[in-house]
Amino acid sequence: MITQKQISKILEDYDKQDITIGVLGGHSALDVCRGAHSHGFKTLVIAQKGREKTYAKYFKRREGIGFVDDVIIVNKFSDITKKEIQQELRNKNTIFVHNRYFWVYCNFKDIENKFLVPIYGTRDMVKLEERDIPKNQYFFLEKAGIRTPKIFKEPKKIDRLAIVKVAEAKRGYERAFFLCSSYNDYKEKSAELIKNKTITQKDLKKAIIEEYVIGAPVNFNFFYSPLNNELELMGTDTRRQTNLDGILKLPATEQLEVLKHIKPKYIETGHYNVTIKESLLEKVFEMGERFVAATKKHHPIGIIGPFALQGAVVAEEGKEDIVIFDVSMRIPGSPGTLFTPYSGYLYGFSISYGERIGLEIKKAMESGKLDLICT
Repeated sequence: MITQKQISKILEDYDKQDITIGVLGGHSALDVCRGAHSHGFKTLVIAQKGREKTYAKYFKRREGIGFVDDVIIVNKFSDITKKEIQQELRNKNTIFVHNRYFWVYCNFKDIENKFLVPIYGTRDMVKLEERDIPKNQYFFLEKAGIRTPKIFKEPKKIDRLAIVKVAEAKRGYERAFFLCSSYNDYKEKSAELIKNKTITQKDLKKAIIEEYVIGAPVNFNFFYSPLNNELELMGTDTRRQTNLDGILKLPATEQLEVLKHIKPKYIETGHYNVTIKESLLEKVFEMGERFVAATKKHHPIGIIGPFALQGAVVAEEGKEDIVIFDVSMRIPGSPGTLFTPYSGYLYGFSISYGERIGLEIKKAMESGKLDLICT
């Protein structure tokens, strides 16, 4: 395991007048680069061959436009952990901003044990998004006293509408959700998915079965600063999913006809911004603060910087409540967060996650506290 002492030594040796903000080419890379530039940092994207044009051409820095200064092209994303790539990153005084891409395409153990580059954020917490490891996101949500859907430990106990979250056979990082309301329903639908090779029996055994909660979906996107011990609500958004969104836009009679031939899929294809009622904001902040406190208490470092609690606002017996389904323990992949008003209510103008991260790194440099936000 890479130690904090090793990271502190690397940061100590960096030229603080020539810091580069690095990121893997996907997910939220453009947002990070734009935000880094707004605070005077150079930017570097590690892009996979065949997927590099976004960064090396279309948004490349030139003649006063674009925000990507430098691109390292690798044969596959996981090559970022190769010693020569790491050395190049250190030579450029790189602070690396991790995102979902980084953890999906690279090996957890390689990142934790071999990637000798300072990471902005908590290095060993992102893996806790996975549901089949100890002390995962459910553990922290429980310790924080945050409401989550009822979880059925075995399919025979399903006694209401439930959603089964199982990894796709072809893309293990995506999930093939399906709904069921009884054990027989579960068996019938899972058997069809296995037959069609959408999922495997092995992955089905590891699936999470949750009560299906009906509400207005909202992702609550937070930022916690260890520098001032404050929590900020950066913005709120929700997901666009295919082919589900297309089906939902059809009239009900046509939906029924389409569903005879096509099964809904829940593959995330983007986000759009939403807002919540002002009367819910205290509940939202209290929820976020409890989550931060739980990570501090039950983890050696706790959460640093961006994270999101993803769920729904539900109406019950004349009151509203929030139920959380998922946690993102790193920068969420939604640039639309910028276009909700919450950061503007705090700063006077709306700022993106990339800008907020750039500001935090700049403040940490000025106060000599980079090792407080980098792991």
